[in-house]
Amino acid sequence: MLPREKLLKGIENREEMTRIIDQAEIAIKTWEVVVSDFFSPPVTAEVEKAFNQLTEIEIMVWGGYPQAERRRIGITRPEIPLEQSQIPLAALDIAGNFLFDPASHRDFLGAILATGIVRDKIGDIIVLGERGGQVIVVPELVEFLETSLTQVRSVPVKTQRIELSELKIRPPKTKEMTTVEASMRLDAIASAGFGMSRSKMVDAINKGDVRVNWKEITQASHNVESGDLIAVRGKGRLEIGEVAITKKQRYRIQLTRLQ
Repeated sequence: MLPREKLLKGIENREEMTRIIDQAEIAIKTWEVVVSDFFSPPVTAEVEKAFNQLTEIEIMVWGGYPQAERRRIGITRPEIPLEQSQIPLAALDIAGNFLFDPASHRDFLGAILATGIVRDKIGDIIVLGERGGQVIVVPELVEFLETSLTQVRSVPVKTQRIELSELKIRPPKTKEMTTVEASMRLDAIASAGFGMSRSKMVDAINKGDVRVNWKEITQASHNVESGDLIAVRGKGRLEIGEVAITKKQRYRIQLTRLQ
């Protein structure tokens, strides 16, 4: 049995972590690869941090392409090889003429959920503008969605399976920058990286709109470090690169903003 209480200690997403622990114990008993539903980045980050300390199991997260946000988790014993191909995924193309009635990510998600499918069975959604969108799902729902997903907003659509290699992934826009700060405080670095005033960033932190390494941080004075990822709701992400100390004992920080 796994150290359940230890794994759940300090966990923000306890319900999801409990489900993963249950699946991990099945994987240990059956000597098979057990695969979870799709989870959001905050959940997979907590799972990876907790489970990578264990020797009884091995995990792999995969969502269909390297930058995927929503991913499934493959779990097995360390003696059993675990590859991306063992995490079942399917891609669907949702084609229609959205020139006069553009659809957002929320519109595509709403149309899929309206068929009766739960969110956990759906991975990333890629919006393609006037020609429609694409979605990654668990393979067992492909046939159902091909017949049931026939409209998004007011637009009739044709839903059909495609290969994962046919996904039209757009690499994130990046902006490199350097800032010099008196400390490594979250509010200081995030305000510089996102081009926001310090007071507005403090407000965002207090509201719970800011995560560091996908963990919600509500203290503006929280210290960040090289390698951390800062996400601000509605603003994108910020990667903290190399940190150097200047002659005046200030911090020169390399930042990469992803939009």
